[in-house]
Amino acid sequence: MDIQRTLSIIKPDATAKNITGAINADIEAHGLRIIAQKRIILAKNQAERFYGVHSDKPFFQSLVNYMSSGPVVVQVLEGENAVGNYRDIMGATDPAKAELNTIRQKFGSSIENNAVHGSDSTENANREISFFFASTEITG
Repeated sequence: MDIQRTLSIIKPDATAKNITGAINADIEAHGLRIIAQKRIILAKNQAERFYGVHSDKPFFQSLVNYMSSGPVVVQVLEGENAVGNYRDIMGATDPAKAELNTIRQKFGSSIENNAVHGSDSTENANREISFFFASTEITG
């Protein structure tokens, strides 16, 4: 059994719709445990650092502005194959192309307003988790 951790961010569009609990229920129903969670507002400079890997992309500034536009819920998820499992639970980046009953299909409205972010590899999960959480904040 490969127990992993991954980062989840419930994005501003989802927190504005007050669907954090529904998203958490989906996460837990698929066997992942939420072992750390906090609601924050990202400053623009934090969003720029977090998404720095995309700084050369045309959507970078729009992404930074969006992710700092309202509250987000950052989480550490733990479970078997957490990175891949959560990516399956999230669905495709474009909610219109996401499989039925995935988080993005149910709650997303566009490629940018797609309700959630999740790490794409175990290496990025470790980096992203340490960006938001001290080890003392993780209760796994």
